[in-house]
Order: sequence, then structure tokens, then C-alpha cells
Amino acid sequence: MKRVLSSVCLSLAAAVAALPLSQPAAAGERDNAFFRNVAGNWVGPGEIVAGKYKGTKFVCNFSGAPKSGKTGMSLEGDCRVGVFTQKMSASFEHNGRDYKGKFMDGAAGKGLDIISGNVVDGKKVILALNRAQLDGVMQARIPDSDTMNVTVSVKVDKKLVPVIGVNLKRIDNTAIGAIASD
Repeated sequence: MKRVLSSVCLSLAAAVAALPLSQPAAAGERDNAFFRNVAGNWVGPGEIVAGKYKGTKFVCNFSGAPKSGKTGMSLEGDCRVGVFTQKMSASFEHNGRDYKGKFMDGAAGKGLDIISGNVVDGKKVILALNRAQLDGVMQARIPDSDTMNVTVSVKVDKKLVPVIGVNLKRIDNTAIGAIASD
């Protein structure tokens, strides 16, 4: 079960973590606006939708923040399958012509490299992911200020096959309820 969680977490966290290829100056502000929209706390369910572990459900919690003074983002959090929890982290920033980054310790360790990406219309990002012979794509879409949908796909025989889907909702740090003291 822990192996399943690690695989899910690797793909998912990398997913929520990277961004764009070189773009004109105006696109830089569009990218930063997207990062500001992703900043905050997110929670929600996900499911492996293809492959050996198809049907496995999990729940993730993430906290994201734009890079201070740079175009990029950092994410911290965890995903849980049953009683197993896997800590996750991702970081990326604009580096020359592309966005570069890594999930956990990157492809050199047990994670994934974020090798490029593109913010599309300010509400969606598409990222290229890599680890050894595994090539994939993560798409994160923000249809409104409180919802983020993430899909991770892998390349199989020159076709992209969706393998993970996650639906996150924004949460804030406000207490939901309290017990009054007498």
C-alpha cells in the first residue's frame, strides 16, 4: 500500500508543481497571476484511473506559495491512502528560457523532474514531467478561485493516457467551529 501511495504522490505532487517555456514579457505577468491563484491551502480527493492500481482513492492536502521576487512556486503537503501518509514537496522557478524544478528529490532520487511547461490563458498550466524512460504531462486547471482540477497523464506508445485525477478545493485558515467556555 505504501508503494501505491508513493507512486501516486510522485505523480501528483509533481503535477501541482511547475511551469512555462520562454514567453514574451506580458506572459510573465500572466504566469505570476496564475501562481497567485494557486497560492494558499488546498484539499481534496483523487483517484488512480488507469494501470495496475486503477480505482485506488486518496486524499491530498497542499499549501502553495509563489517564489518571493522570482517567477515560480513552492508546494508542501501530503497525500493519504488509508492509514498511510506520504509527505510531499515541489519547487520550480523560471530559469533562462524554461521553468525547471523537481518534486521531492527529483529524478536523480525517487522523485520527478519538471522539465518545461506553459501557462494557458491564466487558468491552466501544462507541465512536462520526466523520470528515466517515463515521460508525462500534468495539467492543472483553475475553473474558479476555489477549485483546482489536476490530471496526470503518461506517454504510452506515443499517446498520452490519463492515470491520475485530483479535485482540490481551496480552504482557508479560519476556524470552522469553536467550543464556548463557561
